[in-house]
Amino acid sequence: MHQLSAMSKNVDMTLETLVKILDYSSDEIFVLDSDKKIIYVNNACEKHYGLKKQEVLGRSSVELFENGYWKPSLAPEVYEKKKPLVMKQTTKLGAELLTSAIPILNHKNEVELVVTTARELQDYKLLDMKEKVNAPLPEQTEIDVITNCEKMKSILKFAQKIAATNSTVLIQGESGTGKGVLARYIHQTSKRKEGPFLTINCAALPAELLESELFGYTQGAFTGASRSGKIGLLETANKGTLFLDEIGEMSLNLQAKLLQVIQEKKFIPIGSHEEKQVDIRIIAATNRNLLEMVNARQFREDLFYRLNVIDIKMPPLRERKEDIVPLSYNFLYKFNRLYEMNKLISQECLDMLTYYSWPGNVRQLENLIERLVITSDSIIHIHDLPETIYQSMQENPKLNSPSSLSEAVERTKRELVRKSFQAHKSSRKVAKDLQISQTSALKLIQQYCEDLRDKID
Repeated sequence: MHQLSAMSKNVDMTLETLVKILDYSSDEIFVLDSDKKIIYVNNACEKHYGLKKQEVLGRSSVELFENGYWKPSLAPEVYEKKKPLVMKQTTKLGAELLTSAIPILNHKNEVELVVTTARELQDYKLLDMKEKVNAPLPEQTEIDVITNCEKMKSILKFAQKIAATNSTVLIQGESGTGKGVLARYIHQTSKRKEGPFLTINCAALPAELLESELFGYTQGAFTGASRSGKIGLLETANKGTLFLDEIGEMSLNLQAKLLQVIQEKKFIPIGSHEEKQVDIRIIAATNRNLLEMVNARQFREDLFYRLNVIDIKMPPLRERKEDIVPLSYNFLYKFNRLYEMNKLISQECLDMLTYYSWPGNVRQLENLIERLVITSDSIIHIHDLPETIYQSMQENPKLNSPSSLSEAVERTKRELVRKSFQAHKSSRKVAKDLQISQTSALKLIQQYCEDLRDKID
């Protein structure tokens, strides 16, 4: 008690200060009320779930669980048994957490609050988790499309509607926007989800080889053919979905054969006279303008309209800025596990990623995070980013311009504090340099300079 009193003389321990301290915690902290509503959460929730505090507060924990933000759920057992529980969880972004939940009971022995804390399992590498955890991590068998973007949410709702049909789907969008991910999402949301989902890249194979891969062939159909023949993807995908990526690269001759398959659900393998019936759904994707190709006689008009029964346009990553941070964390968790590492990423680095234009879209972001996990030290800083990103920011300063006055003030404050701390390495000297109190300097250093801190005087 004496130590706490002494501390209160030096630090203004207001509610605001306490909240800042909790926000500075690397562990996730949730507080639920008696109705399972979230009444407090710290900043770590954005790292684990891709949601900011204001998007979480006041919402039901049951709602977030049902929307797949974490699994399994601790709440039902904690509220029912009124006893602490420790469990291994996985989040929508791919974080693996060791989560503990402690119920706080009132004088009637009713649950008044539940406090949950979670830490990433990479922090427990030396522990035998089989002895420490009472629930296995569930297998992830379904595609989880990570997005906070309203445009993407509308696309996913539309995809759920069309999944119930057997209509062909044409997905258009720039390279790397996730057209293949959406195609698999449609398949796994459909009645065909128990059937196969097969993908072929029409740009990766010569026309003759692509034809044999799709239609298959009989024994001795051509020179070099397998003696036993080969079953094509059309037949293998029976009762399922065939995804034709980069459909714009398919030859005109093969386009005519594909049109017949779509219309009649029948085809003849190469070298055969026997017609085969198939029950498949075809989803096609392209990063080219097929209508322009039709006008240039590079793509069959009849096939275009047959594919274009349902069309979806995938937005580029530069139009879904709110998804860059959650996607970055998702890939960070993925490659940390793959390479058995525990890399962190600085807020400054995330800020720069948010304002970059991403010409290669989501695929470029994924490749960058993999590179950073491999090449960086324990914390990924701005100086770890490739030179091309710096050059792009310099050539197009609008990409780095703040969108509001509050954002401009926040960026300026962060820049001044970091610059001063890098020069002085002391909260006392930073306070003198910026003409603020030492208490304020300490708070700002804790907020903006976590990755720079060695020792504060």
